[in-house]
Amino acid sequence: MDTPIPLEGGCLCGAVRYRAAGTPFNSTVCHCTDCRRSAGAAAVAWFSIHPRDFALTRGGLREHASSLHGRRGFCASCGSSITFRNDDQPDEMDIATATLDDPARVPPRDHVWTASRLPWVGLPPGLPHYPRGRSEGPAEP
Repeated sequence: MDTPIPLEGGCLCGAVRYRAAGTPFNSTVCHCTDCRRSAGAAAVAWFSIHPRDFALTRGGLREHASSLHGRRGFCASCGSSITFRNDDQPDEMDIATATLDDPARVPPRDHVWTASRLPWVGLPPGLPHYPRGRSEGPAEP
């Protein structure tokens, strides 16, 4: 991804601010039930960075164990969902793209967990989509 760094962002109320200094990877839109319920949205756009490249510049995150292996970081004041960590992938951290000051800088490259997609959410043409994770390969058009 050719996104200039650093990327900065924060929560809705401004209590939490962060800087992502590394190069983003795995930019996606996730349609899984956990992401949808956590964010209260039809789907959630995420991008990944290495945890060493993430720094809070204001405030702190509360974490919630949202699944057996997943932890979600959010603002304790306004509830904005900001991060996701999978214990099985310690070298990767996901950041909610919409929390960036300029989310357009990190566009999605694909859609994942589309088998869980709400029936009234369309998929844009031109981006691969994966019924589950990327490991299973893209769906046929």
